[in-house]
Amino acid sequence: MDTITHGVAGALLGKAFFASAPVAEAAAGRRTNLDAAPTRQDSAGADAQPRRIAIAAATLAAAVPDGDVFLGLFNSSDLAGLELHRGWTHSLLCLPLMAVALAGLWRLLARRFGWTAPPFRALALISATGLACHILLDLINSYGTMIWSPLANTRAAWDLVFIIDFTFSAIVLAPQVAAWVYRRPRGSTARALAAWTIFALGAVAVERLARSLGVGFSPWVVAAAAGIFGALFFAPLRNGWGFTVARTRWCRAGVYALGAYLLLCAGAHQMALARVKDFAARQGLAVEHLGALPMPPSLVEWSGLIRSSDGVYYTRFRLTDRAAPEFAFEADAPRNRYIAAARALPETRTYLWFARFPVVRYAERDAGHTVEFYDMRFTAGGIRRRRAPFTFRVTFDSGGAVVSRGWAND
Repeated sequence: MDTITHGVAGALLGKAFFASAPVAEAAAGRRTNLDAAPTRQDSAGADAQPRRIAIAAATLAAAVPDGDVFLGLFNSSDLAGLELHRGWTHSLLCLPLMAVALAGLWRLLARRFGWTAPPFRALALISATGLACHILLDLINSYGTMIWSPLANTRAAWDLVFIIDFTFSAIVLAPQVAAWVYRRPRGSTARALAAWTIFALGAVAVERLARSLGVGFSPWVVAAAAGIFGALFFAPLRNGWGFTVARTRWCRAGVYALGAYLLLCAGAHQMALARVKDFAARQGLAVEHLGALPMPPSLVEWSGLIRSSDGVYYTRFRLTDRAAPEFAFEADAPRNRYIAAARALPETRTYLWFARFPVVRYAERDAGHTVEFYDMRFTAGGIRRRRAPFTFRVTFDSGGAVVSRGWAND
């Protein structure tokens, strides 16, 4: 999941569960029950500051694990991103320590600037919730997350949504915008029109982007999305009922909608995985690993991947298709001493630890020898690309000495 969506999801949780009056009362030492019924005053009055800090704490905690990308600045390895990203900052084991550290940071800032902040325990709980949200949202895609780091570096992946899922992003953002639209009657129609325009244009932009990548979808989907956003932002104007809904309740509705969407994705994943397993069984394949990976732009689009002893079977299909999916086969290059030497390199072992459906290619070039490894996880979806992402190349001279190793950028 992209970092911006992580932060937006953290803000949604903060507004839904930690920005109600009890948080402010707890900050003043009057009350500690964070689950008490929310009030209509979500952002006004004397209690506004601790509520804002609670939301900021949830937002920061939901985004901060991706700060591990900066660790690569202190590591000269080409594969530092694979080794470090989604490592200990995404670990369930390290989560309590990170939550305590973030809570301590907020308390220090509060003392330094004279803020009225929630107590340490409340901030630790808020931070832990934001961190857990980040880890969960990374688990549900196919990239892989080292949730048991530093005890184990295995990468868990649930394959429920694509790494960037615009439907998911809309679900976590739209309720917060709706709460903004209906914060007060004055100017609400203009705010509703502005919100609808931005979301509708966003749907058009997503359709154009998907089409440019070769995974376009029907314009009717854009029209349906515009209709849904129109209902969300304009229907509550009727009889003014939108102004009776507190921001907390708007955002909790968003959390419940997100849960329902993920349940749909989980069901779709099981259906897609069953088709992949059925093909492997019918063909009698010696399966090393198989999976069904979500593809853009919707939860009915999937790629199927099966790693066998000599290559990878792959396909892309829709759950709405009645016919069984047809698989193509990407074969490994025949084994030779250059491939064996490339596999023995520490960098290659790191790459193969990361890759779930690796394929190896060999070629003689300019009186030398080239071995490339690429992961069909990033190529089997039919998205137009100049070359396979995450392709690792090892080049040998005519005598078999390694000339270069690293990412293939040409």
